[in-house]
Amino acid sequence: MIVSDEEDIPGLVRLVEMGSRDGLQNEPADVSTDDKITLIRFLNETGLTGIEVGSFVSPKWVPKMADSGEVYDRIEKRVGVSYPMLTPNLRGLEAALEHGVREVAVFGAASESFSQKNINCSVAESLDRFEPLCKQALEAGLAVRGYISCVMGCPYDGPTDPAKVAEVAARLDAMGCYEISLGDTIGTGTPLETKRLIRAVSDAVPVERLAGHFHDTYGQALANIWSALAEGVTVFDTAVAGLGGCPYAKGATGNVATEDVVYSLEQSGIDTGIDFDRLMAAVDFASDIVGREPVSRVGRAVRAKRGA
Repeated sequence: MIVSDEEDIPGLVRLVEMGSRDGLQNEPADVSTDDKITLIRFLNETGLTGIEVGSFVSPKWVPKMADSGEVYDRIEKRVGVSYPMLTPNLRGLEAALEHGVREVAVFGAASESFSQKNINCSVAESLDRFEPLCKQALEAGLAVRGYISCVMGCPYDGPTDPAKVAEVAARLDAMGCYEISLGDTIGTGTPLETKRLIRAVSDAVPVERLAGHFHDTYGQALANIWSALAEGVTVFDTAVAGLGGCPYAKGATGNVATEDVVYSLEQSGIDTGIDFDRLMAAVDFASDIVGREPVSRVGRAVRAKRGA
């Protein structure tokens, strides 16, 4: 057992929805602006308190996020819900400020090769770029969330040293990121590796400011979440219907499905604040707009039970 005593189980877990950005960005299907906005309307109804909307990146590199500004402008912003936008550089931050964004995210890596492939610079260079971005964002009153990719494995460099992840996390923490999401981008991590990772990083950054971001390529994501929970992590990134993947890792699947996580936690007595029926409505819509069944076990089971 990963969690050996009920006293180890937290009473409340917060989920941050990735499907509308990290998910749709890496889906083969082209999704219209109107459908993206409708998906976020469905997600708004679930009780989620964090929904990543899009990213201000060059349309040349990520054409599917070219309409992120329009999507952000048109969605309903509910009180108590954060709608972060990914801003990889100062130009992205300028766009975020123009659209009245209140929370931005910066995205680094713990792997040198992945950093070069993903954002065309070394890990050190990426962190140097983020410093003025974070400073300006904070001065403008924005919240800043940090992401670290390839925290347990890289498609080019192999296994990732937890000490390297801790080093990157400490830099992001020093820049003022209120929370740092640790991403198993290619989904190779296991529960034991997750435990070792959290323990190493929490020596550099308080565990209360860490989040887990687990892709489910090898079917380990939910087990990794329970392992992270046992180490004190209570925030996790998920994607409705398991949307997404990774363009730099052949065969990588999307982020762990929101519905799988909600079912596992709620059935175990852990509150997520999410209405499961309304979440399944979002699953149905997400599946429709990308033209495939949800990859989640829970999503498929519920749809089969009702004959969807």
